Amino acid sequence: LRLFDPRENAGLLLCENTPRSQLWTRNRSGNRTAADTAAGGRPCIRKGRLMNIPVKVKKLRANAVVPSYETAGSAGCDLRACLDEAAVIAPGETVMIPTGLSMEIPEGYVGLVFARSGLSTKKGLAPANKVGVIDSDYRGEWMVGLLNHSGETRTVEPGERIAQAVFVPVVTAEFRETETLTDTARGAGGFGSTGR
Repeated sequence: LRLFDPRENAGLLLCENTPRSQLWTRNRSGNRTAADTAAGGRPCIRKGRLMNIPVKVKKLRANAVVPSYETAGSAGCDLRACLDEAAVIAPGETVMIPTGLSMEIPEGYVGLVFARSGLSTKKGLAPANKVGVIDSDYRGEWMVGLLNHSGETRTVEPGERIAQAVFVPVVTAEFRETETLTDTARGAGGFGSTGR
């Protein structure tokens, strides 16, 4: 299995039951390099996860809760409400819920904040911007703007799980202005052009 680490421009080769001491990468010049999180914070196999990156977390308030993964296969870590008292969200209203945390995401990665399936389907509460994008150079508090899509007033309790964060590699574009684009069968076909 080959993964890609954007910070190193290197493909990481992982094999089942491979000891960490034997993990290695090949960068674009073909040179082999060590792959050990202790040395450079690069991906490795740990606790059944294929890829692991170090993310520094700073508690801004004493009752803040460090994110956690509920199961070994969870892609998203839970973000919890850092509140002194319950927050009330009326139908159609958006309320900014603090997490009491700031984080340092490694360069080359981004934190994406998604809705929790249970909270959104059972209570109608989900991030107002659908997916939050936390850049690696952001050092402020993580806030979740919860929108009440339901027809009833909802309450968010202190410590309640309000969203989930997923960390993924970033690929940036190198924009090149041009007068022409390659032709395709689809062309300029947009919304609904491919049918139902």
